[in-house]
Amino acid sequence: MSRTIAKKWLVRSIILLLPISAMFLTLFVGRYHIGFFDVLSIIAPWNSGDQYSSDQLWTIIFQLRLPRAIAGAMIGASLAVSGAAYQGVFRNPLVNSGILGVSSGASFGASLAIVVFGGGYLNYLLSFVFGVAAVLLAYLAGRIYGSAPTITLVLGGVVVSSFFSAFTSMLKYVADPYSELPALTFWTMGSLSSIGYKHFWAFIPIIAGVGIIYLSRWKINILSMGDKEAATLGLDAKWYKVLIIGGATLSTSSAVCISGTIGWIGLIVPHICRMIVGNDNTKLIPWSMSLGATFLILIDTLSRSISTSEIPIGILTAILGTPFFVYLLKKTKGGGWK
Repeated sequence: MSRTIAKKWLVRSIILLLPISAMFLTLFVGRYHIGFFDVLSIIAPWNSGDQYSSDQLWTIIFQLRLPRAIAGAMIGASLAVSGAAYQGVFRNPLVNSGILGVSSGASFGASLAIVVFGGGYLNYLLSFVFGVAAVLLAYLAGRIYGSAPTITLVLGGVVVSSFFSAFTSMLKYVADPYSELPALTFWTMGSLSSIGYKHFWAFIPIIAGVGIIYLSRWKINILSMGDKEAATLGLDAKWYKVLIIGGATLSTSSAVCISGTIGWIGLIVPHICRMIVGNDNTKLIPWSMSLGATFLILIDTLSRSISTSEIPIGILTAILGTPFFVYLLKKTKGGGWK
């Protein structure tokens, strides 16, 4: 019994320490190198070194790198957990957190804010609103036959995504090529470069959405068996689908509204976690939170370190995600649990 308890505590420690370690290590990495003892000298109360150097290092560490690391952890965790939840609810390992049009709706909202209203805080507000609206429209489209079975819900998401993508392309066409179009294009590629402490308000809905999924993680196991099996076990499948999809939508749209569109994390990370702990969502969800946070922190560190100009995160995740998706297609033979 004591060995089982020790194993559980070890697993929980690993889950907790992975993102914390990544956040700590990213403070030292970048085009401006900062050594380990330099960081200690900044946070040490007895520091009496060069004041200009100390102020400069303090700004880099606590005003630039630390908020990006914290935001990367929250956003990565939310995208990965949402992807795992969608895969369980829809019983398909090839779906991700944008399957119901969240990313397309958020992209349209941000594009509308940039082109029509000049950006600012409306950028975050409209991207969040239209991200949620896209999922609601997908749900309504899926109820054409009087109910919302999985296949019609996914098809509704495809239709809504195409709809919002068309309007986003139209806004790109009419955008000013010297000011609005670059901002719009950069946002749709995803980045943490502009995130600071003022954006931490988005953590409230992210935590709420992830919390809903975490508390419902064992019910995702039942939903993944099918609606009939869930009804046999006394679970209201319709209610819990709405609840879990709502939580995933809330966390994803909140993440996208401050980071832009970052793809593939909701697809890649849950499958890496399945290779570690299997399909049990009571274990998969916590591991997805941890590895999703760690993965995005490391990708963001890579994006701002490998070249003189920062590479958008969406480009790097797509480069990693495309071959991984081909591997999944081969493994799952086009969809469904193997």
